[in-house]
Amino acid sequence: MKIQNNAVVAIHYTLTNNAGEVIDSSEGKDPLKYLHGAGNIIPGLENALVDCCVGDKKDVVVEPRDGYGERDENLVQKLPREAFGGIDTIEVGMEFQAQGQDGSVQYVSVEKVEDDGITINANHPLAGETLNFAVSVEEVREATESEIEHGHVH
Repeated sequence: MKIQNNAVVAIHYTLTNNAGEVIDSSEGKDPLKYLHGAGNIIPGLENALVDCCVGDKKDVVVEPRDGYGERDENLVQKLPREAFGGIDTIEVGMEFQAQGQDGSVQYVSVEKVEDDGITINANHPLAGETLNFAVSVEEVREATESEIEHGHVH
């Protein structure tokens, strides 16, 4: 069976940046399972796997626009320390949940800690990055009606 919409797909992958540093990998773990066409993985990788079959191996380069998007400097802002009331120690790399302007939950990370404020970043950590995937297709099967209805693998 070829990978197509409404197929359950299991892949092993290694993700590296352009410097060749490993960012993530399924090596030594269970393969990643997803419902193809449901937006469960980034679009650039999903599109590259269409028509692949079990046993296929593929190297896929995903540009930012088809991955986690370009870095948006409007999502980086400096806040006064008072905005972090009740938190005694704030360090670079800490992550927080914040409320977006539309009321949605937004994840932010601390980029800088300075005397006059804390710089936070709401971009995805891989925004602006070109992503290099080495993928092997381990399983392809038809999704159940329940999986299709719920939009994910059971």
